[in-house]
Amino acid sequence: MKFTLNWLKDHLETEAPLDEIVAALTDLGLEVDAVEDPARALGAFTIARVIEAKPHPDADRLRLCRVETKPEGPSGPSVEVQVVCGAPNARTGLVGVFAAPGTHVPGTGVDLKKGVIRGVESNGMLCSERELMLSEDHDGIIDLPADAPLGARYIDWAGLNDPVIEIKITPNRPDALGVAGVARDLAARGLGRLIEKPVAPVPGGFPCPLAVTIDADAVEAAPVFCGRLIRGVKNGPSPDWMQRRLRGIGLRPISALVDITNYLTYDRNRPLHVFDADKVKGALRVHRAAGGEKIVALDDREYTLEAGMLAISDDEGVESIAGIMGGAATGCTEETVNVFVESAWWDPVTIAAAGRRLKINSDARYRFERGADPDFTPPGLELATRMILDLCGGEPSVAVMAGAVPDHARAYPLNPARAASLVGMDIPAAEQVRILSALGFSAEPEGAGYRVSVPSWRPDVKGEADLVEEVARIVSLSRLVSKPMSRPAGVAGAVLTPMQKRTARARRRLAAAGLNECVTYSFVSTKETALFGGGDALRKLENPISSELSDMRPSPLPGLLAAAARNQARGFADLGLFEVGAEYFGSEPGEQREVAAILRVGHAAPRDWSGARRPVDMMDAKADAEAVLAAIGAPVERLGAAREAPEFFHPGRSALLKLGPRSALAAFGELHPKVLKALDVKGPAVAAIVYLEEAPFPKAKGRTRPALALPAYQAVERDFAFVVDARCEAETILRAAKGADKTLIESASVFDIFAGPAAEAQMGAGRKSVAIAVRLQPLNATLTEAEIEAVSARIVAAVEKVTGGALRA
Repeated sequence: MKFTLNWLKDHLETEAPLDEIVAALTDLGLEVDAVEDPARALGAFTIARVIEAKPHPDADRLRLCRVETKPEGPSGPSVEVQVVCGAPNARTGLVGVFAAPGTHVPGTGVDLKKGVIRGVESNGMLCSERELMLSEDHDGIIDLPADAPLGARYIDWAGLNDPVIEIKITPNRPDALGVAGVARDLAARGLGRLIEKPVAPVPGGFPCPLAVTIDADAVEAAPVFCGRLIRGVKNGPSPDWMQRRLRGIGLRPISALVDITNYLTYDRNRPLHVFDADKVKGALRVHRAAGGEKIVALDDREYTLEAGMLAISDDEGVESIAGIMGGAATGCTEETVNVFVESAWWDPVTIAAAGRRLKINSDARYRFERGADPDFTPPGLELATRMILDLCGGEPSVAVMAGAVPDHARAYPLNPARAASLVGMDIPAAEQVRILSALGFSAEPEGAGYRVSVPSWRPDVKGEADLVEEVARIVSLSRLVSKPMSRPAGVAGAVLTPMQKRTARARRRLAAAGLNECVTYSFVSTKETALFGGGDALRKLENPISSELSDMRPSPLPGLLAAAARNQARGFADLGLFEVGAEYFGSEPGEQREVAAILRVGHAAPRDWSGARRPVDMMDAKADAEAVLAAIGAPVERLGAAREAPEFFHPGRSALLKLGPRSALAAFGELHPKVLKALDVKGPAVAAIVYLEEAPFPKAKGRTRPALALPAYQAVERDFAFVVDARCEAETILRAAKGADKTLIESASVFDIFAGPAAEAQMGAGRKSVAIAVRLQPLNATLTEAEIEAVSARIVAAVEKVTGGALRA
C-alpha cells in the first residue's frame, strides 16, 4: 500500500514531521517498508535568475552566465555566482533551477565541485529536467516563469515535495488499504485530527436506462450491486494533482474516468468500475458462470471462466469478471460520452478463489478478497459520481440498486480490566473508550464494562480480545514494561517433562558418539513403508504433499537411509546418522511412540596406516543402543538379547535388547539386503532403534549424591573356556555365569571365540569354544583359594546346565 504525504494530509490535519509519522505507522502495526522523500534527493536545488548570459571567450557552444541566487532562502540576501552553461536556451533574464557546489546531481550521479571550464571558473550549474530525473528532456535547462520566487526550493515551488510512503498491510487490516483508514489510525494515536468527509448524495436528473439484476444463485456472494448512468462526459486527461499522486504510487495515468476509479481505490478502499454505456447491450446481470465463457479483460488477455465464478453480463455475454477486472469490450476510451458507474460488494472467499484460478492480480481483487467496507458501497458510488461531474462534466441519472447492503452489525462486551490480563498494560477505562471511539467503534456502558459496536470497515474484529488488541496497539506496545511472573510457590517447578529430558539426553549421547542428527519427513512412500512393516490403509494420507510422501512412517529409518543414499551418490561412503522422533503404528491419537533411530554405513574408521579400518558390524549398532539406554537411565546390566528383531533387519545378524521376557527396549543389527537394495544404499549398513518410552524411569531420588563407595578388598578375575554348540549364543553363557553367584560376581565378558572348520576338527562337528572372563569382587573379606574354587565350580556347573556344553580341557 502506497500513498503520498500530501495525500495523507487530505484526511489528517497534522503538523507532525515525516519521520514521526513513519515511526508511528510502524508502531501501530502498519509497518513502513520504504519512504521515497524527494527532499533528500532534490532539496538542495533552488530557483535562481540569470542576470546576464554572454558567449564563452574560448567556446562557441558555451555561455558565461552571471547567476543571482539566495542561499538562505527567498527572504535572504542575494549572491551572484558565475556559471558556465552549455544549454542552448541559456539567456539573460531566464529563471531556472540552480545547484551549488557540493550538490549531488541524481541524473548524472556526480557531486558538483567548483571547476574551470576552458579557462573560466564555474561555481555550480543550471539544471535540466533529466539531471533532476524529472523527465528525459535534456535539450535545455529548466525555464520557469519570471515570478518564481528566487531562493525557494524548486520541489516546493513545483509541488514535487510529496514523499511517498509504502506500508505493509497484514491480511486482517483491509481498512488500512485506503488512505482514509491510515489517517484514522494516526489520528487515534494523537498525531493530528481526522478530517471527516461526509458524502452527499448526488440527485439524478433522469431515470437510469440501464437495469441491473442479481441472479438468485449469486445473491449470497453478490448481495448488492448499484450504479448510475452519467451522460455527456468528456474523458480527457485527469488533473495534474491526481496524476502526480498516481505516478507517485506507481500507477500510470490513463484518462480522467479510469484515474478517478484508481484514485478512489487507494483513497477510500472502494474499488469501482466504469462501463462505456454505449457499448453495453441491454441490462446488466450479476450471475454465476456456467463454465466456458470467454472474456478479453482490460489487460488485453483472454480468460475462460469456470463454473461458479461471478460475472457481470449484458444481453450479448460476459462484460466483466466481477470484483476482479472489467472487460475490454466495454472499457472507456477518449471517445466515451456516456458511462455507467458500478459500485458493488463481493464475497471475499468467492473473489479470492476466482482470482487464484484465473491468475489475475488486480487492485480490486486484492481489496475485495480482504474485505472492503460493505456499508460504503452506495456512498462510494456517490463519491465517484461527484468526482466525474467535477472533472468530466455530464448529467447523472437516478442511482439504481439490485439487492441490499449486507448487515455486518455486531457488538461485543468489553471489560476494561481485560487490558491488564491480556497485554499486561494498565489503561484507564476512559482512555480505552476514547481510542475505540477514535477508531470508529461505539461504546455503551453495560454492567461493569461496555458493549462495543464494531464499524463495518473492520471485519477482523470478532471478540473482546480483538478490542483489547486495538486499544493496546494505539497506546503502543512499546510502552509495555517487562515484569517477572508471580511465583506464589517459590521457585518455579520443572519446565520439561521426564520424556522431554530423556529425548534430550539421547540426542546429546548420540551426537557425542560422532553421529550427525537428521530431521526427516514424518511421511514416506508406499514402497518404503511396506519395507518397514507398514503399508496398511490406516496410515495412508488422504491429501499427501507428494506421491513420494503418501504414508505415515513406521520408522525413521527410511528417511535416514534416503539421506545415506544421497550422500553416497555424492562420494560420502562412510557416515553415521541419527534421528530422535516418532514412529507410527496406527492412525489414532496415541498410536505412535518416540524412538531414537541410528544408522551407520561403510566403515567404522577412516583409512589408516595401522590397519584399524574395518566395516561396521552389528556390535557397533549394539554399542550405540546400549549407550543411549545408559544415558536415559535404563538398567543396561540387566538386559538380555533375543533373536526377535523386526523383519527389516538381517535375520541372522540382529537381535532385541529386552528387560525381562516381554519388554523390548531396543533392536539392533545389520539391515536386510533387500532393504538396502530397494533404497539404493551400498552396504555394509547397521542400525539400531531405541524405544525411548519403553525403558522404565528411575525411581525418584533426592538432590544429594550418595557417598562414593569403593570396595576395600582386591578383586579377582578368572577365565573359563567352554565348548558349546555352534548355535549357542554368547549372551546365554554370560547370563548363566553371572547368575551363579550374584553377590560376588561383579561382571562377565567374552574375550575369545574359536569357531569354524579348525575348531570343529579339534572339538567335533557343530562345536565352538567361547572364552569368558569373570570378575569376583569380595565385600567383607579377601577371598581364599577355596572360596574362589567354590565360585568357579558353581560357574562351570551353571554354564554346563544351561548350554549343555563342557569346560574346555
